[in-house]
Amino acid sequence: MVAMTDQKPSKVQAIEKGCKILDLLSRGNGSYSIREISHTLKLPKSTVHRILHTLCNFGFVLQDPVSKDYFLGFRLVELGQAVLERIDFRKEAQPFLNDLADSVQETVHLAQLDDGKIVYLDKVEKIRVPTALRMASRIGARNFAHSSALGKVLLAFAPENKRNKIFKQKGLPKLTENTITNLNQLQAHLTRIRSKGYAIDDEENEKGIRCVAAPVKDYTGEVIAAISISGPTVRMTMERIGRELTAHVVSTADKISQTLGYKIAKEVI
Repeated sequence: MVAMTDQKPSKVQAIEKGCKILDLLSRGNGSYSIREISHTLKLPKSTVHRILHTLCNFGFVLQDPVSKDYFLGFRLVELGQAVLERIDFRKEAQPFLNDLADSVQETVHLAQLDDGKIVYLDKVEKIRVPTALRMASRIGARNFAHSSALGKVLLAFAPENKRNKIFKQKGLPKLTENTITNLNQLQAHLTRIRSKGYAIDDEENEKGIRCVAAPVKDYTGEVIAAISISGPTVRMTMERIGRELTAHVVSTADKISQTLGYKIAKEVI
């Protein structure tokens, strides 16, 4: 009697090998010969050749006609674009916002610039003390950009012509004694925010409230939103912001950005 064999595992293995080849082609100089792929992945040359032939047929891989090396094809760009266009960044951000709120026990916001003001897209509160002071903000509400940490981050990374248009249309109204209302001072302040990668609202929007915010980037590197940690000054001391909260908000913003396809360059030491 001839034993029956299931061919599915071999097909799965072929897919796994194909994925490993695609991953290899995405690294280094992005161009490899069959010999290099075979040696690096420890696969037979015949197997590599067969898989590459299939990947080329589907446009996932291309071959240089001169060097005969293989590199990633434009079909992958189309697939990646299709994935990115379907990403709901508010939905993608929610688990990270929840984790951040859990960690710091303060109010966390997600916001975008719209018509010259910030609009709150999400708000998470996980403050365990029932009697603790809470933020009055609500999803869908709008606020001035120049006076809030969220707004200052979004202004700092916005194109200069867009910033100037907002300043002209909305002005720089004084909301508290700490609000920056001088345009030259604000421009210099925004330059420092771009350099540091985060912004602090030190009772500039509302007396007794401090916030720290960081930018969220899409797969192109464009800043499309910002997240913040907000709370009363009795809990949000400048010492705590510097010691703990800034690192939390920047790290969370980076994680959301990476989920949206942005690759953060890390210096190799």
